[in-house]
Amino acid sequence: MIFYGLALLIVIVDQLIKYLIHQSFSLGQSMPLIGDVIKLTYVRNTGAAFSLFVGFSSYLVVVGIFVVLAVIFFHHRLPAKNYVLQTGLAFVLGGSLGNLADRIFRAYVIDYLDITIWPVFNFADIMINVGVILIAFKLFAEEEKKNVSDPV
Repeated sequence: MIFYGLALLIVIVDQLIKYLIHQSFSLGQSMPLIGDVIKLTYVRNTGAAFSLFVGFSSYLVVVGIFVVLAVIFFHHRLPAKNYVLQTGLAFVLGGSLGNLADRIFRAYVIDYLDITIWPVFNFADIMINVGVILIAFKLFAEEEKKNVSDPV
């Protein structure tokens, strides 16, 4: 239950921020947060991460649904006490659902975090990336533990 609650909280925060950006900014409008290094910039992303696959909106909806179903599948296959993996999966689920909702209801994803040297992104993207890092870290740590206990 905590898993789905965390994912839902991520979706709510993501959609609330996107709503506020959409209501408060004109498309392309920018506002500095930390000098010229970090800005809020309202963009509409019809592609995937880093604006890849622009114009493949229907395909990205299908991929998003597949990711959501895969995360739910793995969530139910893992022990509930595997907190790091479960948290990582909840982050990926929440972020994926947030961006998927945009793609389904708007046909684009609202991005707004503009770090000068990086493509514009959003809270959902952060949650997906943090989730993937948690999962990778946990799997790497388990593999290292296995290698230490079973030397070749």
